[in-house]
Amino acid sequence: MEQENKQLLRFITCGSVDDGKSTLIGRLLYESQLIFDDQLAELHATSKKFGTQGDDLDFALLVDGLAAEMEQGITIDVAYRFFSTDKRKFIVADTPGHEQYTRNMATGASTADLALLLIDARTGLLPQTFRHSYIVDMLGVKNICLIINKMDLVEYSQEIFEKIKNDYLEFSNGLNIENIIAIPVSALKGDNIIKASEYTKWYNGESLLQYLENIPLINEKPNNNFILPVQWVNRLSHDFRGFCGQVADGGISEGDPITIVPSNKKSKIKNILVSDKKSCFCSKGQSVTLELEDEIDISRGDIIFTEDFSCEVADQFQGKLLWMDDNRMVPGRPYTFKFGVSESNGSVSKLRHRININTFASEAASSLELNEIGIVNIALDKKIPMAPYTESKALGSFIVIDKISNNTVGMGLVNFALFRSDNIHWHKMDINKASRSNAKNQKPIVIWFTGISASGKSTIANILEKKLYSIGKHTMVLDGDNIRHGLNKDLGFTDVDRVENIRRIANVSKLMLEAGLITIVSFIAPFKAERRLARDLMGEEFLEVFIDVPLEVAEARDPKGLYKKARSGNLKNFTGIDSPYEIPDNPDIHINSDKISADVAADMIIKKLTQIKVI
Repeated sequence: MEQENKQLLRFITCGSVDDGKSTLIGRLLYESQLIFDDQLAELHATSKKFGTQGDDLDFALLVDGLAAEMEQGITIDVAYRFFSTDKRKFIVADTPGHEQYTRNMATGASTADLALLLIDARTGLLPQTFRHSYIVDMLGVKNICLIINKMDLVEYSQEIFEKIKNDYLEFSNGLNIENIIAIPVSALKGDNIIKASEYTKWYNGESLLQYLENIPLINEKPNNNFILPVQWVNRLSHDFRGFCGQVADGGISEGDPITIVPSNKKSKIKNILVSDKKSCFCSKGQSVTLELEDEIDISRGDIIFTEDFSCEVADQFQGKLLWMDDNRMVPGRPYTFKFGVSESNGSVSKLRHRININTFASEAASSLELNEIGIVNIALDKKIPMAPYTESKALGSFIVIDKISNNTVGMGLVNFALFRSDNIHWHKMDINKASRSNAKNQKPIVIWFTGISASGKSTIANILEKKLYSIGKHTMVLDGDNIRHGLNKDLGFTDVDRVENIRRIANVSKLMLEAGLITIVSFIAPFKAERRLARDLMGEEFLEVFIDVPLEVAEARDPKGLYKKARSGNLKNFTGIDSPYEIPDNPDIHINSDKISADVAADMIIKKLTQIKVI
């Protein structure tokens, strides 16, 4: 019972690589006598096998659990450790310092009350110092403890310590951190970890453990707004319908009135089940099943709130985005955005600016690279309940998922919802796609040609249209070069412009589809994500045709002289030379244009259209 009543402090260790984060936590556990005999024996064994301290214990190995980490001497994953002293319980997240693992650091910071920010006394502030500081601030952490480590390697110099501390305090003026202190330590030697070090008599502050035990926690503002994202609808029997999920915020009692979002339907709590046992009350963090007094249609992704909760429901918002993928973020590219259990397709509609993590200045940018942070506008394909992150962590955070690889490529926080689209509505027309198609006596489809320059796309498209026209079909060809003379005249050939080029033509193709036309699109369309966007827009009425040709054959053809210009450096961002082409994985039709004539290729497409009963 005494253990249960102790206050819990969640903290994170962060900083640049090799600053000694794992060693610090290992030393803290060891000096506090918080490891068991079997753990100590294992530490001796692993220190001999993987250690970097000769015959001495390598305390980093207490925390670095993965074999790859032990062998490389780095932290890759987030290592969570629980320990307890007489005064307090602790959960520490030891996070990676390498830039490519910044996503792991952000994960650890998302639930932390405090950040221990390690700085190597020999090197001072580094880019990762600034980046991690900005991220913990962005995620609402209010306490930072600067652990100026490896003081033994600078002869415990007070001058070096004070300079690093003052440099950081000057930098942190641009942050919203409420409490910042600095402690000089040697994690390897144990100085100022548990008790004051004899080598830093000039330091009058607390040791690390004393600080962790005594720091007042900044309690979150009391939140009476109950929030339950519905993860699963439980239908045990015809007369039972329970709504399951983990309480994201607040608490609620049996009989309390509630509102369902986005439907805004209302009811009252009939029963609360916690761990399959009936309860009169549930609160934040508990996994529960709620039974309502009324029969209401509720689905996964809906959210149950207290009756008077005011929640924004929007399909556009502005937020902060941390990009966490080697492939840069390009506005207009389709991604999946996940808010808790709610998902929506969408894209960054505008990158307002990139944030310079060293100066906090706003910088013009057309994309975000790995670990860069930007202020963005995001457009979704459906409305999602959301709130500013400063008001609700549960409703104000999201992750970004790549639609091709299914990898998490970004994380973000909501600043505020944008409501401009609320005044724009679909106007229903009496004449629809089916009517237009019937009038033309055909089924509409988009035939999307993709392939590198000089692969033969336009030639085959022209022959295909003539063959369809000869049998009375209504067609339209959208050719990449022709479109750039008008609609896309303002676009260049950077990756960002290429994405916008295809986004526009995909939407034009959708309009052609609505007109009942057989639409032939001939674009290089180098990126899988944008071709996927086009397919998703058109659904089953889409045929991807890959016009495949070896690069050397395309260069030999070179009817426009473009490859020659690209090779000489006079044409930048040319697909296949200094800009990539992503080969389709499963095209509906694969044509090797170096092996068959354009006329035969057009006949192959006609055959496919006949098989799927378009003609």
